[in-house]
Amino acid sequence: MGDDSEWMKLPVDQKCEHKLWKARLSGYEEALKIFQKIKDEKSPEWSKFLGLIKKFVTDSNAVVQLKGLEAALVYVENAHVAGKTTGEVVSGVVSKVFNQPKAKAKELGIEICLMYIEIEKGEAVQEELLKGLDNKNPKIVVACIETLRKALSEFGSKIILLKPIIKVLPKLFESREKAVRDEAKLIAVEIYRWIRDALRPPLQNINSVQLKELEEEWVKLPTGAPKPSRFLRSQQELEAKLEQQQSAGGDAEGGGDDGDEVPQIDAYELLEAVEILSKLPKDFYDKIEAKKWQERKEALEAVEVLVKNPKLEAGDYADLVKALKKVVGKDTNVMLVALAAKCLTGLAVGLRKKFGQYAGHVVPTILEKFKEKKPQVVQALQEAIDAIFLTTTLQNISEDVLAVMDNKNPTIKQQTSLFIARSFRHCTASTLPKSLLKPFCAALLKHINDSAPEVRDAAFEALGTALKVVGEKAVNPFLADVDKLKLDKIKECSEKVELVHGKKAGLAADKKEFKPAPGRTAASGAAGDKDTKDISAPKPGPSKKAPATKAGGPPKKGKPAASGGAGGTGTKNKKGLETKEIVEPELSIEVCEEKASAVLPATCIQLLDSSNWKERLACMEEFQKAVELMDRTEMPCQALVRMLAKKPGWKETNFQVMQMKLHIVALIAQKGNFSKTSAQIVLDGLVDKIGDVKCGNNAKEAMTAIAEACMLPWTAEQVMSMAFSQKNPKNQSETLNWLSNAIKEFGFSGLNVKAFISNVKTALAATNPAVRTSAITLLGVMYLYVGPSLRMFFEDEKPALLSQIDAEFEKMQGQSPPAPTRGISKHSISGTDEGEDGDEPDEGGNDVVDLLPRTEISDKITSELVSKIGDKNWKIRKEGLDEVAGIINEAKFIQPNIGELPTALKGRLNDSNKILVQQTLNILQQLAVAMGPNIKQHVKNLGIPIITVLGDSKNNVRAAALATVNAWAEQTGMKEWLEGEDLSEELKKENPFLRQELLGWLAEKLPSLRSTPTDLILCVPHLYSCLEDRNGDVRKKAQDALPFFMMHLGYEKMAKATGKLKPTSKDQVLAMLEKAKANMPAKPAASAKAASKPMGGSAPAKSQPASAPVEDSVSSTVEPKPDPKKAKALGVSSKAKSAQGKKVPSKTSLKEDEDKSGPIFIVVPNGKEQRMKDEKGLKVLKWNFTTPRDEYIEQLKTQMSSCVAKWLQDEMFHSDFQHHNKALAVMVDHLESEKEGVIGCLDLILKWLTLRFFDTNTSVLMKALEYLKLLFTLLSEEEYHLTENEASSFIPYLILKVGEPKDVIRKDVRAILNRMCLVYPASKMFPFIMEGTKSKNSKQRAECLEELGCLVESYGMNVCQPTPGKALKEIAIHIGDRDNAVRNAALNTIVTVYNVHGDQVFKLIGTLSEKDMSMLEERIKRSAKRPSAAPIKQVEERPQRTQSINSNANMLRKGPAEDMSSKLKIMYRTYRIQARSMSGHPEAAQMVRREFQLDLDEIENDNGTVRCEMPELVQHKLDDIFEPVLIPEPKIRAVSPHFDDMHSNTASTINFIISQVASGDINTSIQALTQIDEVLRQEDKAEAMSGHIDQFLIATFMQLRLIYNTHMADEKLEKDEIIKLYSCIIGNMISLFQIESLAREASTGVLKDLMHGLITLMLDSRIEDLEEGQQVIRSVNLLVVKVLEKSDQTNILSALLVLLQDSLLATASSPKFSELVMKCLWRMVRLLPDTINSINLDRILLDIHIFMKVFPKEKLKQCKSEFPIRTLKTLLHTLCKLKGPKILDHLTMIDNKNESELEAHLCRMMKHSMDQTGSKSDKETEKGASRIDEKSSKAKVNDFLAEIFKKIGSKENTKEGLAELYEYKKKYSDADIEPFLKNSSQFFQSYVERGLRVIEMEREGKGRIPSSTGISPQTEVTCMSAPTSTVSSIGNTNGEEVGPSVYLERLKILRQRCGLDNTKQDDRPPLTSLLSKPAVPTVASSTDMLHSKLSQLRESREQHQHLDLDSHQTHSSGTTTTSSSSTANIDDLKKRLERIKSSRK
Repeated sequence: MGDDSEWMKLPVDQKCEHKLWKARLSGYEEALKIFQKIKDEKSPEWSKFLGLIKKFVTDSNAVVQLKGLEAALVYVENAHVAGKTTGEVVSGVVSKVFNQPKAKAKELGIEICLMYIEIEKGEAVQEELLKGLDNKNPKIVVACIETLRKALSEFGSKIILLKPIIKVLPKLFESREKAVRDEAKLIAVEIYRWIRDALRPPLQNINSVQLKELEEEWVKLPTGAPKPSRFLRSQQELEAKLEQQQSAGGDAEGGGDDGDEVPQIDAYELLEAVEILSKLPKDFYDKIEAKKWQERKEALEAVEVLVKNPKLEAGDYADLVKALKKVVGKDTNVMLVALAAKCLTGLAVGLRKKFGQYAGHVVPTILEKFKEKKPQVVQALQEAIDAIFLTTTLQNISEDVLAVMDNKNPTIKQQTSLFIARSFRHCTASTLPKSLLKPFCAALLKHINDSAPEVRDAAFEALGTALKVVGEKAVNPFLADVDKLKLDKIKECSEKVELVHGKKAGLAADKKEFKPAPGRTAASGAAGDKDTKDISAPKPGPSKKAPATKAGGPPKKGKPAASGGAGGTGTKNKKGLETKEIVEPELSIEVCEEKASAVLPATCIQLLDSSNWKERLACMEEFQKAVELMDRTEMPCQALVRMLAKKPGWKETNFQVMQMKLHIVALIAQKGNFSKTSAQIVLDGLVDKIGDVKCGNNAKEAMTAIAEACMLPWTAEQVMSMAFSQKNPKNQSETLNWLSNAIKEFGFSGLNVKAFISNVKTALAATNPAVRTSAITLLGVMYLYVGPSLRMFFEDEKPALLSQIDAEFEKMQGQSPPAPTRGISKHSISGTDEGEDGDEPDEGGNDVVDLLPRTEISDKITSELVSKIGDKNWKIRKEGLDEVAGIINEAKFIQPNIGELPTALKGRLNDSNKILVQQTLNILQQLAVAMGPNIKQHVKNLGIPIITVLGDSKNNVRAAALATVNAWAEQTGMKEWLEGEDLSEELKKENPFLRQELLGWLAEKLPSLRSTPTDLILCVPHLYSCLEDRNGDVRKKAQDALPFFMMHLGYEKMAKATGKLKPTSKDQVLAMLEKAKANMPAKPAASAKAASKPMGGSAPAKSQPASAPVEDSVSSTVEPKPDPKKAKALGVSSKAKSAQGKKVPSKTSLKEDEDKSGPIFIVVPNGKEQRMKDEKGLKVLKWNFTTPRDEYIEQLKTQMSSCVAKWLQDEMFHSDFQHHNKALAVMVDHLESEKEGVIGCLDLILKWLTLRFFDTNTSVLMKALEYLKLLFTLLSEEEYHLTENEASSFIPYLILKVGEPKDVIRKDVRAILNRMCLVYPASKMFPFIMEGTKSKNSKQRAECLEELGCLVESYGMNVCQPTPGKALKEIAIHIGDRDNAVRNAALNTIVTVYNVHGDQVFKLIGTLSEKDMSMLEERIKRSAKRPSAAPIKQVEERPQRTQSINSNANMLRKGPAEDMSSKLKIMYRTYRIQARSMSGHPEAAQMVRREFQLDLDEIENDNGTVRCEMPELVQHKLDDIFEPVLIPEPKIRAVSPHFDDMHSNTASTINFIISQVASGDINTSIQALTQIDEVLRQEDKAEAMSGHIDQFLIATFMQLRLIYNTHMADEKLEKDEIIKLYSCIIGNMISLFQIESLAREASTGVLKDLMHGLITLMLDSRIEDLEEGQQVIRSVNLLVVKVLEKSDQTNILSALLVLLQDSLLATASSPKFSELVMKCLWRMVRLLPDTINSINLDRILLDIHIFMKVFPKEKLKQCKSEFPIRTLKTLLHTLCKLKGPKILDHLTMIDNKNESELEAHLCRMMKHSMDQTGSKSDKETEKGASRIDEKSSKAKVNDFLAEIFKKIGSKENTKEGLAELYEYKKKYSDADIEPFLKNSSQFFQSYVERGLRVIEMEREGKGRIPSSTGISPQTEVTCMSAPTSTVSSIGNTNGEEVGPSVYLERLKILRQRCGLDNTKQDDRPPLTSLLSKPAVPTVASSTDMLHSKLSQLRESREQHQHLDLDSHQTHSSGTTTTSSSSTANIDDLKKRLERIKSSRK
């Protein structure tokens, strides 16, 4: 027992593994209990047992194993992680449980397997069970089969895959073990229950007895569809639903379900494919041609046996099909024909879709063979053609079938119609679109009038089937002219028809009316292609005369009402009537008279033919009145027009009568139900009068009215034929003119272009010029709709005429067809024909393509030619190919039948001679263009082989193949390519070239498709294997294509497809899928598709690669009716688009010049932001490519359409480079005038320019670079900053061009890069240029390295990104480059860094090879010999960024006249970035100091001349580095060196001086400040600072930061210097903030930084210790008040709120800091009543919202001090008080108001204030500065006093306040003002008392104490003092109490100094002395002061010119040239100044 006790102590998991069975048993029992207790499926407990579960089921002890199985079952059922154990546990169950004798064990084992299936692990379980079937132990096999059977019975055939089971069934039936055979029988019965007869074929070969037994069992099965009884976890809610339904008694859902389920399994899928080609008899091809029919029969019988295999393996069956076709077509023995037909049937059935490629060849042959009468032959042929139909689509064979329809043989006609009927049964509404239905109906309608009854019946059946499939609404338009009897017959047939897709078709028929017409989802590629034009259709609104298209073309007559009416949803009362009237019989004249007399006055009829014209006129007037009053239904149109045509009819001589007559015709046509019969009566007369001067217009109106009633296509045709059958040229030209206008009004749909063209040709040949002109105008209008293909018809006209036609077309180019305004027929019902609209353009598009006279070339493809192409000698093959090319060229447009050519060409695609392969590809390209969309039928047999060529090893062959595939795809659309397995088979081939090209092609095509065939999923497994391909390019392409596959297939399907991968691969692929999911673009809307395939349908458009009109049609299609969804998909706001739509001039006569007035860039508000959002959200493609693909260009075009003038866009995207040049010229002209527009579209302009970088034409490139130079100059003037998006989509492409071979281009690119630094930080440019150094192009590498050197030289080391070390290492790599220029450039760059950075360079670049190192050291030595010690010299180099190291570089630098201001701007920017990132690092300061020190020298060298000449001076200085010193002779001598001349250069000068303010050298900074102060003090000059305020403030707080961080810490520096600098800065700022207009320019961000700097300074204890420190702090105090009062109130409030937020968040910031910020805020609150109206409340509330979001109330309450929460409440309270309830309207800028308590707080306050209307708590109002005991009942008194104290506290009203207080005290002597005073500072109390005394003295006339106008400066900030007097006075921190008089005295002095008192401006003390000690006498005037400063500069300049350059260092940071006691120097300086003046004269 001892051991027992041992294991009992062990934990459960160890017990389970114990070697003692008892221990294990106990362990399993405990585990079972644990498992039953755990409620959470994700509990960590489960994971402990993960590794043990297999042991549970495979335990060697049977008793223990049973317990283990129980525990395992519970585990699998409940544990989240159980799925991981599937494989091992199930295999354990199979091998160790199923062989157990105990039934219980087996049951548990089966249960475990089923439970795994339930937790979604079905595939793994099935795999293990199938492996178990191979086990030698029959027990195991039986158990496995049983488990599978149970699984199938419970879960259904959706979960359990039947194919692998059925595969092994025959083997199981052959087992020796009876038990296995019996179990096999049971599972076969179960499978049959699910898939019914699909199981028969796979089991046909088992033992007949067994089969018989099975049959008996099968018969017993219930017929109902089976339903699963158990569900996966993910489906369990479905189960619950099902139960509910069953309890409710209905199982509709179930019915629906199994509707989907049963047909899911197809027997075909379950079969193994058999390979038969190799089994054909060796001599088959000889025998089939044998003379004896017996031999031929033998050959066929051999094939017949082989094709009986139900599933055949794919292969090349072309030759076999060809042989069989020949037998069917040519063999005289009908028995063999039938046999061959059977073989074809077998092939089609066995190959299914794979046979599709041969269908086109065989169908015509079979159809024509139907002339045979023998029933068995006919039956065999029927079976064959039906089987073949199932392998292809009706669309693909429609051409062939229609061709046979016109055959004379009635049997052929009958059988073809019957075949069509059978085919229709397989169609659905979507696979039988209108574009297909139309030609079939037209052909069948001819047949229903055939003389042979069998032909008629067959046609009726076909039409009836069509009616059943797509419903009446779709078919009726085509049946417009069918009489009632026949119509009834068709309907009768339709009722009898049984459709293949039973249920669904039935539904379709019932709901037909409400179904949108199917054309949308057209299976037909043709329809797809023409979708381009779809978009223009919907514009006219919902009700459009849909029928126009249907009845289009000559064969159909009839009226729109029919089709409108057929839908039967809306106003259908007239339907019956119209149907009859449509085919209105011609009435005799008597009947007409009778009808007319019933509705017209009797006199009218009598006077019709009166000889007196006046009577006739009166008669007409009556006639007109009668017609006007008649009701539509009662108007006998035909009778009335007959009356009008009655003698004198149209020969009427009096023009007035005639005009009335024509007007009446128009009225009748408009008001009545006007039929074509009526129209024919009048049209002749109208055409006759159309040329009449007086009546012509009326005739045209009447024609237009008739066209509306009878539709334009029919009317136009009639009118044209009438006009050209007579000789009158006036009538002809006017008819053509009428037609031109009518087309514009009615649109183009349905017009029979062919008929027009013949008439137009006649007109063009007319002698009368007017007729020719009208014809050309008509062509122009047609061109708008038809596009360039129209020109094809007229190529054989005389050159003179052709040039006129071309000119007319040119005029039309760029215009879009106007939207139709008429023909939106009154009969059509709104809403019902939306769908039809969608298709309407299909017809038009189709027409245009169909019109082209296509030549039949099959006869030229002779067998000799075909054998030539296949000859052994390559030269002969080449000859053959040349001949083919010649044939196609000559024919231009060909019919789809090209005989044996496809097979011949296919052979040449794998020719060993690559030249021939290329030639073949060119021919195939030609072929695509020539055949147009009909090339579709050759995709499978010719298109796919082209794709195979993409795997060629030669680059040029691949390129040619890609071009060919694209040419084909353009014609066919993508559907044909993606259908079937062909594409996936190609992708399966492990050829890296093929894979990458094919994936690249798919990635390009897929994004633009709206839908793809389901077969796309077949490519996915191969796509996954490409993701792991050995070849990197393949992997990359596969990754690129991934999102586009996902876009069509969805993430779920893609993820599911990973199931078959190895686990490691699966994880990787799933990760990639996740990534792709994030990048997945949205599916394009219709318009995107349109954009991707301009006029896909019209072949000719392709022949001119990208001619503008084609594009035009795209842009125009997108315009007419911007559907908001589509617009979004294109990334263009629909508003913008509609504006664009309006802009396009619709009149063709507009001249181009008028068209081009107006802005070229349209400013779209927020357009750019929206585009960036779209790009971020991946709604559009990211601008990132190696070469621009079509979809990028299309996308850009679409985006531009809303913001670029239409005509300019056409130029920009024209295929001809000259148009690009034009566009650039226009853009240059408009650059200055349209700055806003340019900046608004900048991203698009830059993207377009990147496309130009890929052009090969140098002139465009030069022009583009020219434009860019101007553009960036403009942007820097506008101080624009490039966005990240703009930079990243432009700079990389610009850098590519820096490697151009042409010097001049490289130079331009470098110049542009230079200028870019002014609008984009150099530190961000750096990485882009760095990327450029990795190029393969050595020139580019060298230039990029040069550029990097220049950047470092100009901007210091901090531009090096990511760190100087990394950057330099990268640069140093290039020292070892194989190209000399690159090596030099790399060395020069590092030398440049060495010059800037010293020896540290060697540390940074790391280890170099010895050779490289020695080269570098050598170069550094050489550069050191050049005297570069003097910083002045560097100055000259730097700003120009010249390097004298490399003369080449010198050339490339911009001329020395470059504007300096821009340089400094960048320095700032870089500095600001550094200051942020490195504040507190002394080295940063060091760097800055160095950088700005140079600028300082620059200014000094420059100050002697007038500003506008500055660049000249620099020029001189450059020279004097190299030559003996020369003194430049400036042309103008400035009297004073201030900004006297406000020349064009002022701005740059100011920039320059401002940059000095931030200099690291104190004197430089002081001088700059002095100059600025000088400007600020002169009112007339101060304006010059406008626009530079932010810049100046930035420089200032940079300087403050520099002092704080660097100078104060510098021991060597005299502190006096620092004080002097401080005083200058503060004085300057005070001057600035007195000028309100300038002060308001300061922006929020800058004010925030400024306040931060000033408050930090006030708290700087180091300054307080200096003797002058107190004074500085007081001045700052004063300045802060100025800033608060004068700057833009919104900006400063906003800045303070942000500052407060930051300071509370920052742990390092002192509480004092936050407190001062709050005091500033209180100050602002007190100003609010006066400023509230100028404040942008929305912005302030947004800031408060953000504050409250960061600091919710709870968090604020945790602050140590209660100030923050009170400050916030006070601010809000004041705002509420001032604005009232309106304040809630100002929350507009807040996106999500629930993120903070702001709204709730405001609402509470509003409510509170409503409740306490009178008595607001004063604690709130007074914010503690004036608290009154709240219990006091004298609320009003308190309010009054509070107001008074508020006035005293505010600077402006302080006197008034004191006066009121004085009055009040006099009136109520007992009033207690103590509470108001006691919380304020001592100083404020004494100030109030003193004020009252003063007033008392004044009133009593006791003289006057001089008092200052305001409160002393530091109380300005503190007198809002807090209730607890934490900071009683900022100035006074040393602790001693000082009486108010001292302060007042100081204040007086201060105010005088600052010019705040009444002192005159000129007498203001200069800045330096502003804060100096009283001991130092002040300088007489600021002018003198400035003179003194400048004289120093001048002098230093003289010294430079007369001393040796090297020996004199200007300002080193330690010493200064000016001595600190200014007075001592001043006289001396004055003298010097005089001396200089005299010496210069």
